[in-house]
Amino acid sequence: MSKEKKPTDKTNYGANNIQALEGLEAVRKRPGMYIGSTDTKGLHHLVWEVVDNSIDEHLAGHCSEITVKILEDNSIAVTDNGRGIPVGMHEKLQKSALEVVMTVLHAGGKFDKDTYKVSGGLHGVGVSCVNALSEVLTAEVHREGKIFTQSYAQGKPTTEVKEVGTSTSTGTTITFTPDKEIFETFEYKFEVLSTRLRELAYLNKGLKLFLIDERVKEDGEFKKMDYFSEGGLKEFVLFLDEGKTKIIETPIHVIGKEDNVEVEVAMIYNDSYSESVKSFVNNINTREGGTHVSGFRRAVSREFDKYGKENGMFNKLKDIKISSDDFKEGLTAVVSVKVPEPQFKGQTKGELGNSEVTGIVSRAVGDALKDFLEENPKMAKRIVDKVILAATARNAARKARELVQRKNVLAGGGLPGKLSDCSSKDPQECEIFLVEGDSAGGTAKQGRNRVFQAILPLRGKILNVEKALEHKIYENEEIKSMFTALGVSIEEKDGERVLNLDKLRYHKLVIMCDADVDGSHIVTLILTFLFRYMKPLIEQGYVYVAAPPLYQIRKGKQSVYCWNEEERQRAVATYSNGEDDKSVKIQRYKGLGEMNADQLWETTMDPDARTLRGVTIEDGVEADRVFSMLMGDEVPPRRAFIEENAKYANIDV
Repeated sequence: MSKEKKPTDKTNYGANNIQALEGLEAVRKRPGMYIGSTDTKGLHHLVWEVVDNSIDEHLAGHCSEITVKILEDNSIAVTDNGRGIPVGMHEKLQKSALEVVMTVLHAGGKFDKDTYKVSGGLHGVGVSCVNALSEVLTAEVHREGKIFTQSYAQGKPTTEVKEVGTSTSTGTTITFTPDKEIFETFEYKFEVLSTRLRELAYLNKGLKLFLIDERVKEDGEFKKMDYFSEGGLKEFVLFLDEGKTKIIETPIHVIGKEDNVEVEVAMIYNDSYSESVKSFVNNINTREGGTHVSGFRRAVSREFDKYGKENGMFNKLKDIKISSDDFKEGLTAVVSVKVPEPQFKGQTKGELGNSEVTGIVSRAVGDALKDFLEENPKMAKRIVDKVILAATARNAARKARELVQRKNVLAGGGLPGKLSDCSSKDPQECEIFLVEGDSAGGTAKQGRNRVFQAILPLRGKILNVEKALEHKIYENEEIKSMFTALGVSIEEKDGERVLNLDKLRYHKLVIMCDADVDGSHIVTLILTFLFRYMKPLIEQGYVYVAAPPLYQIRKGKQSVYCWNEEERQRAVATYSNGEDDKSVKIQRYKGLGEMNADQLWETTMDPDARTLRGVTIEDGVEADRVFSMLMGDEVPPRRAFIEENAKYANIDV
C-alpha cells in the first residue's frame, strides 16, 4: 500500500490528518464513561457516534447523503457519500489510517483544524468506541477509485486493510453488531432513530437522510423514511409547535456570527403555558442545555422586559413583579450554535460549558429581537400580553398553592380520606397505585400487600392540564389528593417553579387503569399532569404504568392470562389442540373491577409476577410536542397521529 503525501493545502484530507492520542483499553471495562450507559440509550448512542462522523463530512462540504439501515439481526449499517476515511499509511504508527481511526482512542481528523472547522465528534472517541463495543464491525471505504475493507471483533482487527474492488464513488459504510456482553438490550427502536435523523435534516438544510428498517416490510418493501429540509430551523420550530395555537404568524429567525461562533435560532410563541426549547452544538443535541441556552434566555428576558417597560405595558400589573419564568410560557425555540472548540460536560455532550458563548448568543438574539419588536408592533404586543397573562396566572397559582398547603397544615397535615395507605414509612420500599374509580380501588385495596402498597382511587377523568391555567389545577379535587398523598409541593426559586421532593412518601407511583380506550385516556391525562407539573418524578424513575391482562383463557381447572390478541390466539389454540372446542372459556376484562382481588394481585400487583412499564423521558421537547398534540386544541395533527398509529390502538366494540 502506497504512503500518502503530506497535504499541501487545507482541502486535502489524508492519512497524516489523523492524529492519535492514546489507546482503547478502558472502553470495554467502563463503557458508561464513553457512551453514557449500556441500556437502550447507550445502544442508540452507538448509532449517533457513527452518524456524527458522516455529519462532520457534510459540515466540511463533502457529504450530501447519509443512509442508516437497521439490518434483520439488529445490526446497523451507516453509509455516507463523503470523502471516505483515509486508508494510507500513518507515518507515526506505521499502520493504515483506517485502522488507526477504528482502533485508537482519541484518533481522528477532528483534532486537525484544517480538516474540520467544526465537528460533532470532537472528543475523537466515537467510532473507535463503537468498534470496541461491537461483536463485529466492518468498515468499507470507497476512495481514490478503489474499495477498501477491514473487519474487527471487540475493537481488534481480524483482517488487514484489503483492497477488494474499484469504485466510481467516494464514501464510507460502517456496519456493526452491538456486543451482547456489554449491552442490556439489543433491539433498535425505529422511532428513536427517526426522531434524531429528522432533527439532523432540519439542522442541516439540503442534506438528504434515509432510514431503512430491514426487520419490517410494508407492502412488500422494507420500512423506509426520508428526511430533507429546505427551511431548516424555521421549519423545525413549526414542526415542534404543530399541536399548539400560534400567537404570532411566523417564527422569529436569528442568524449571527462572532469570533468564529455561528448562531442560529428560530422561535415562536403560542397560547400554551409551557416552554419548549431544543438546543444543539455542532448538531449534537444538548439535552441539559448550557451556555448557549443561557445566552438565549437572557436575551429574551432582557429585550421583552425592556420593550414592555419602555411602552408602559407592565403598568397594569401593579404589585405583581415580572419574573424570568413569565417570558418562557408559550415559547417554542430551537437554539443551534457551531463552535470550533466546544467544551462539553461529559462524553455524551449533554451540556455546553464554553463561557464565551453566553455573551455571543445573547448579543445575536438581542439584536434580532430589537429589530423584530420595532418592525412588528402588533405581534410584539401579543407576546408582551402573553407575558403579562403568565405573570398574573403565576401569582394566582402561588396563592392557590399556598391556600391548599395552608389548609393541609391547619388540618394537621392529614392525608386524603380516600387514600388507603401502607404501614411502611420507608419511601424506598413504598408504592402507591393511582386507580381508576372506586370499584377498582376497592378491589385493589383488598388484593394489595398492606405493608408497602398504598391505593388512591381517582373518580372519573382528572382535569386536562394542557388546557388549564395553573391556578385551576389546585381547585381539582383529584389533583389536590395526588399532591397531598405523595407529600410533594411546588415552590418558586429564583423565579422558576420547582417541585420539592423532600417529603415524597413513595418511590413507585403506579398508574393502574382499565385496559380499554377510556382507561388509556385517563393514563394519558395523568401522564400529562405529571409531565407538566411533576416532571422530576418521571426523570428520577418513580413513575410506572401497570399492565393488567386483557383476557383469561380457561379449560376445566386450567387457566392462563393473556395481555394481547396474539397471546389469546395461542392460548386458545393450545387448549383446543387446534380444533373448535366450546369448553374453552374466554373472559375479556374490560375493567379492573371485573377481576377479584386475588386475580388483580397475581396479574397486576404482585412484584414477583407483574409487568410494570417504566415511564422515561428520552427527549423532553419531543415529549412536549406529543403531549401538546394529543391533549391540545389543534385537531389535524392529532388526527394524523392517530391514523399513523391506529394499528397500536385498543378498540373495544
